[in-house]
Amino acid sequence: MKEFDVENWNRNAQYQFFKTYEDPFFNITANIEVTNLYKYCKQHHLSFSLACIFVALKSANEITEFKLRFKNDKVYLFGSVNIGSTVLNDDLTFSFCDFEFQKTISEFDVNGKIVLENHKNGIEFNSPEDDLGIIHCSTIPWVSFTGFKHARKGDEGLQGIPKLVFGKLFTENEIQKIPFSVEVHHALMDGYHVGLLYKKMQQYISELV
Repeated sequence: MKEFDVENWNRNAQYQFFKTYEDPFFNITANIEVTNLYKYCKQHHLSFSLACIFVALKSANEITEFKLRFKNDKVYLFGSVNIGSTVLNDDLTFSFCDFEFQKTISEFDVNGKIVLENHKNGIEFNSPEDDLGIIHCSTIPWVSFTGFKHARKGDEGLQGIPKLVFGKLFTENEIQKIPFSVEVHHALMDGYHVGLLYKKMQQYISELV
């Protein structure tokens, strides 16, 4: 990571305005069309849940603002970020697993399945708690939600880590969709950047062959 030049940032005014907010996070929830992604996973024997995570992570890594983090009251830019996601256990509790960014969906699937298998066998490999080069992700596969609120400790504003949540897959007019929630720090990005994430994800899914 390297220190980010906020003084010459085109949105320095927005950064200065929101950085001291008591609750600087905003959330956008919308549906993503995943018919093509679902078919692609079936055809290539890929995990659909891992594929969704990959699409989000790949798209986020293409947007500078999703790789910005706070540390010691300064802003830093990561070259790339990984993702940590909740994983459902057999007893219906959940754990966290970290997945490293990969260049392709197939590589992410292979490595992701190894992480999940290791977790099932009791082998844990998690990033340090103070690791900022990560995005937090969850899946709520029982609900096609239309909004989401995260539990918070209160110090998340000092880090600025984005939080993503996937909901239950559903079909509408023969099109498969999935709810997707994005919560981000307003000092580090605006609605435009969240909209860009949705756009990049949808474009990647549409171009899968």
